[in-house]
Amino acid sequence: MCYIIQAMHNFLIIVPDGGMLFESVGIADILMQANRMRPADSYKPPYAVTVATTQPHKVVHGRSGLNLLADQRLADLDPHAPRDTIMITGRGETPEESAAVADWVRLAAPTAGRVVSICAGALLLAHTGLLDGRRATTHWRMLDAMQAEFPQVKVERGPIYVQDGPIWTSAGVSSGFDLTLALVEDDHGFTLARDVAQELVMFLRRPGGQSQFSRHLLNQAQHPGPIRDLQAWILEHLDGNLSVEKLAERVAMSPRNFTRVFTREARTSPARYVEEMRLGAARQLLEQGNQGIEQIAIHTGFGNGLNLRRVFERNLQITPSEYRERFRCLTLS
Repeated sequence: MCYIIQAMHNFLIIVPDGGMLFESVGIADILMQANRMRPADSYKPPYAVTVATTQPHKVVHGRSGLNLLADQRLADLDPHAPRDTIMITGRGETPEESAAVADWVRLAAPTAGRVVSICAGALLLAHTGLLDGRRATTHWRMLDAMQAEFPQVKVERGPIYVQDGPIWTSAGVSSGFDLTLALVEDDHGFTLARDVAQELVMFLRRPGGQSQFSRHLLNQAQHPGPIRDLQAWILEHLDGNLSVEKLAERVAMSPRNFTRVFTREARTSPARYVEEMRLGAARQLLEQGNQGIEQIAIHTGFGNGLNLRRVFERNLQITPSEYRERFRCLTLS
């Protein structure tokens, strides 16, 4: 094994009250696993992790009713001290708590190597001004609210995490684990990140792509039956004729009745569902394969690269080539 262990990395995790504690605990476990897997001849571990609470005591109250004993109170930490990474794992329960975190991070950012948010923590970063003019993401339920409140932020709706210079943001809940593995890879190389992922039985990169959530699951028919069976068939025949007429014929319905039933069951129209499934398949191929754009367009039913480009730009505000450049698995480069 060849690990690229640099100097010990100072990592501060800020945990506001009332959130999901498994975010911060899981992230700390990933970093500690990286420490345990360091080379035997490495004098220092890769990470020194400090967990800080926003409360006047060291107890963080989780949404589940469980509590976490933090290492430090944020108020006791000097924001001007140099740190490699500052991570915020939520936004807190009160405006006062959120404002206190945002004020502290605003002071700390100039001497930090990078600043990271998990889920709604991106809204705190937006309050600091650190996201102005930058690309960022957050939990998919908060994307519209974030864009409306902070129009100067370039909100991205697709990725589970986004890096723009020294600022990293992630989507909701477990996407913070994906981001943390990406940080390990950025700090110490692919091999260590891969081995940590394997040891913890995680994907270094999700096989379903970088999308925040599966549109297939979101729009799966509510009840077992012909529509759900048809959805599974569609996924296996993306390069075929998936017009409303052909799909209706397959389930022995008139096109009008089929459209009505499908939309009711799947909460989206047949045409929109087909486009989203094809788009998801194209994204996966761009991330994990070596096929050319034209080949991918044909394989996923778009017909040609121009149609593929139009769908990408309309849905993701990015071209297929730009998407591949940004999200392609590093091992394929």
